[in-house]
Amino acid sequence: MSREINQTLIKLMRLTVIVLFISVLGEMIALNIDAQEISQYQYWLELSAADQIYADRTAEIGRTEAFREFLGQRSIVFRPRRGPVDALEEYRSANYTQDELTWESHYIDVSLSGDLGLTAGPFVSSNADREDGQFLYGHLVSVWKKNSEEWELMADMAVTIPGFLRLNVEPNFDDTRPVIEETAEPSAGIFEDNNMQSLIDADNLFGLSINFRGGERALLQYGLETVRVYLPGMAPSGGPEASSVYGTYLEAQLGTTNPISLIHMGGFLSDSKEMGYTYGIMETNTDAGEPGFRAGYLRLWRFKDNEEWGVAVEVLTPL
Repeated sequence: MSREINQTLIKLMRLTVIVLFISVLGEMIALNIDAQEISQYQYWLELSAADQIYADRTAEIGRTEAFREFLGQRSIVFRPRRGPVDALEEYRSANYTQDELTWESHYIDVSLSGDLGLTAGPFVSSNADREDGQFLYGHLVSVWKKNSEEWELMADMAVTIPGFLRLNVEPNFDDTRPVIEETAEPSAGIFEDNNMQSLIDADNLFGLSINFRGGERALLQYGLETVRVYLPGMAPSGGPEASSVYGTYLEAQLGTTNPISLIHMGGFLSDSKEMGYTYGIMETNTDAGEPGFRAGYLRLWRFKDNEEWGVAVEVLTPL
């Protein structure tokens, strides 16, 4: 029954997207916006609608049941001490429950082919069993992949912060447009040689660069100018200041000269080969029994004009 309800909602979503798309199409044409951006805006609207349905279903039937409806094959979630785990196996286990979540997206990005994307925004988590009775606030970053014309959730990471967050936010395509402009133009077969191995190589190279250059300089070199970072205990940061915030955070967490080991554990590449994501664990090697830095990472990449992969979104959460 839940699957049938979900199919009905998806049909309504597509109708809503068509109406919204038609309503702005004339304006975009009048502004001389090219066909590529118009098609990408349509994909952006589709993902925005899918994310909203996902949030609405969570409010209606609870987080666990909604996740079961939207999770895709090979999807992962991050868990304390365990790192990334099989999401379907986690959520389909008997008597599995999670704290309830309410969230809204404030940022959305989507690939040129419309088959891979990311949503991010503030969340509030509630649990009646929590001893202090307090709500938990933070940002939820989710990666989506389209399968048989349906958006499926492939990965998500919750980054908590102290204090209070308002959920009265909305995504705006104008925030995504500068990221698209930083991405290489799909001409002369520039993306043809891109594959998952090239993305893995970029992932590992970024980890090595953190050791040699520090977090700030590594992200300055390998991040987009519009890079966004989501870090524990901190507000999201984007643009020129993001690299400085990232470097300061890593310095505070490391506190030693021990190098970081990056353990790449998976990811996907879009069909258009200009967007991909990677995930895994970053940790320091310490003497037995000594606490060290250990965090899960979720990283969205875009292929830049200089024909190199660049970090578009960086997310860390303690493990």
